[in-house]
Amino acid sequence: MRASPLPEATAAERVLDVVLAPDDHERMANLCGQFDEHIRQIEERLDLRISNRGNRFELAGSEAATARGERVLRALFAATGSEQLDPERVHMTLVEHAHPENAAAPSDELVLHARRRDVRPRGPNQIAYVRSLRQRDLTFGIGPAGTGKTYLAVAAAVEALSADAVRRIVLVRPAVEAGERLGFLPGDMSQKIDPYLRPMYDALYEMMGFDRVGKLIDRHVIEVAPLAFMRGRSLNGAYVILDEAQNTTPEQMKMFLTRIGFGSRAAVTGDVTQTDLPRGELSGLNHASRVLGDVAGVAFVHFGPKDVVRHPLVQRIVAAYAVDEKKRRDREP
Repeated sequence: MRASPLPEATAAERVLDVVLAPDDHERMANLCGQFDEHIRQIEERLDLRISNRGNRFELAGSEAATARGERVLRALFAATGSEQLDPERVHMTLVEHAHPENAAAPSDELVLHARRRDVRPRGPNQIAYVRSLRQRDLTFGIGPAGTGKTYLAVAAAVEALSADAVRRIVLVRPAVEAGERLGFLPGDMSQKIDPYLRPMYDALYEMMGFDRVGKLIDRHVIEVAPLAFMRGRSLNGAYVILDEAQNTTPEQMKMFLTRIGFGSRAAVTGDVTQTDLPRGELSGLNHASRVLGDVAGVAFVHFGPKDVVRHPLVQRIVAAYAVDEKKRRDREP
């Protein structure tokens, strides 16, 4: 653990003293990480300088950075009482405390209780999303990859099934090919569409276990299907999730939304910047955003680059593409 004092702060910097109690050597080692890797990670992400002697930390940086740094240190130190920290856990805590309004962790009432684990929303947009998934009949989660749209929707569906609020889960995706044709993939129709639905399978396995998911699929309690199979159906008592909705046409989106039956809830997720539809074809997700914005019972939650909870590089990549897209739009007549 670092014991050397910080250089004298510049006029633009603030120095903040933070004392973490109790003064437990093992917990401090857990907090700082091997060779202080966790402290270095916090310094780099927040543009801070951090020094400590035992349980006394000194943070130097801007007022906003030191305030956020204190929140992150206190949250991570609280976690050391029950878990071994790793860089991913530090990253998630940095994301969770990205804004001043995140100073307090989400209340327990916002935690989604899946069968094998609890899923806690990170940040104001994820909190709003979880609240809507529980309270609204139809929720749209729109934003870039890595913001937890699909994962949280699957967690909400698993929770609803476990609580007997719904009788089944239906997971739907448009089978839009990115340069390849379904007909040339090997296997029967089920095997052909599996690659398109794999992210939702993975989330289910993590939350419920491989064996249980397999049994529920065999009993048709969990159904995974391409969007084309939804026509003519009426889904009652189900939690229905349409993933990758940016790849629907307006007609397909309308068809899907009119399948929602009594006692059902639906979540629609997608990233409007990654559409695989033919050039010039309108996305059903964009169209629905305009048409359904003022419809009672429908909620739209929009995520941005700051909501990305994957590797920090993904957040920077998403932000760079967003800047480039804005420049391209500004150049268009």
